[in-house]
Amino acid sequence: MQQSKTSDKRIFILSEEKPAKAVVRLGVPLIAGMFIMVLYNLVDTYFIGMMKDDYQLAAVNLAYPVMMISIAISNMIGAGAASLIARSLGSGEMKKADHTLTSGFVLTFVNSAAVTAAGLIFLPQIVKGLGAQDNTFEYTRRYVAVILIGSVFTMGSYTLGQLLRSEGSVKYSVAGMIAGTITNIVLDPIFIFTLNMQITGAAVATILGNAVSMFVSLAFYASGKTLLKPRASCIVPTAEILREIFWVGVPATLETLLTSAAYIVNNNLAVSYGELTVAAMGVAQKLMSLGNYIYQGFASGTQPIMGYNYGAKNFRRMIDVLKAGLIVVSATELFVMVIYGIFAPFLIGIFTDTAEVITVGSRVLRTIMMILPFVGAVSMSRMSFQAMGKPQYGFLITLVRQLILYVPLLLLLDHLFGFNGMIWAQPVTEVIMMTVSVTMLYRVIRSEEKRMNAAPV
Repeated sequence: MQQSKTSDKRIFILSEEKPAKAVVRLGVPLIAGMFIMVLYNLVDTYFIGMMKDDYQLAAVNLAYPVMMISIAISNMIGAGAASLIARSLGSGEMKKADHTLTSGFVLTFVNSAAVTAAGLIFLPQIVKGLGAQDNTFEYTRRYVAVILIGSVFTMGSYTLGQLLRSEGSVKYSVAGMIAGTITNIVLDPIFIFTLNMQITGAAVATILGNAVSMFVSLAFYASGKTLLKPRASCIVPTAEILREIFWVGVPATLETLLTSAAYIVNNNLAVSYGELTVAAMGVAQKLMSLGNYIYQGFASGTQPIMGYNYGAKNFRRMIDVLKAGLIVVSATELFVMVIYGIFAPFLIGIFTDTAEVITVGSRVLRTIMMILPFVGAVSMSRMSFQAMGKPQYGFLITLVRQLILYVPLLLLLDHLFGFNGMIWAQPVTEVIMMTVSVTMLYRVIRSEEKRMNAAPV
């Protein structure tokens, strides 16, 4: 009976709760979990900084795209399955939702095995492509090797979190994040200092943290507390489910891969200004991830609401949720931007005592923080398109954002104004993309509403 009440409460939040309250109720727990989760990278950065070796600090930043690519590939299944689950729940198709969930489990573990095998075969080429040079190559190689070996845990943790959120079980998703991060925090100093594993120890601690996160999520499914359950009878995906998952999932993966590629271009440009500049940018970008997780949390919290109501053909609620989400995320990010502007040198100084790294990192942080009031709208629009099963629009946003605007601006401004120009490329991009993405989403929702109303009953 208790489970039925819990299920009803989850459905109520998706279908009837006041828009702003629904966005906050699903978004804030995610943001809290993501704030904890961001400690994965910040804790690694902090403890590696304690070794007073800025080359190892730079190596962690250079290796970060490998983690992003692993998440991008897991997003192929997580985003696709989560979108289909939310829409199936909205249209009352519980069996299809259960089958999709089970398919998501199977496909995630198959993909992770492929990533590990391919990554280890091409490890030297990958490290070179990341921009590692003489002083950072071996450190980057060690870190990347461990991350690749543990891909099953990274990808499993990320995908299971998405699947839990798709049914409104946000608290269970957050519990996995918190358990994994606490594990990482405890193990980092042990592996880095006590066992003298240095940067390799940081990578091992991160992977073990992801493993704990994944097993906590699996435990919730095994306990019967979730709305949906993986079933042995559903272990083989149907052609329809595969088509639906990959229709949303492949563009979602391409979006993250494009973002990773832009990150690599950025790092390779930064290397030309010195490897300490890469370390400074890495610290600033890790701090920015705190602000990034706010808009990502609200966008992820909005996604199941939009998917459910699209499945239920409640377009008026979709517009109301979009408006409420934009107000909440923009106001919150403005506050974060002010904090970064005031305390930038102090925040960078937590991770290093090298004067050059603090100076450059502060300048980078005070520039890229300008994206915060705008980028939330872009992320919310992309997530909404995924939720609606219309990934082509989300992918178009990313294509314009990364390939047509950001990378060309990065190269042009770097050529014209040097390092100062390079770090302004992202703020300029996000200001333009906010208007483009929100306008596109609003028009698509209105168009769908008119099409549904015009269809014969």
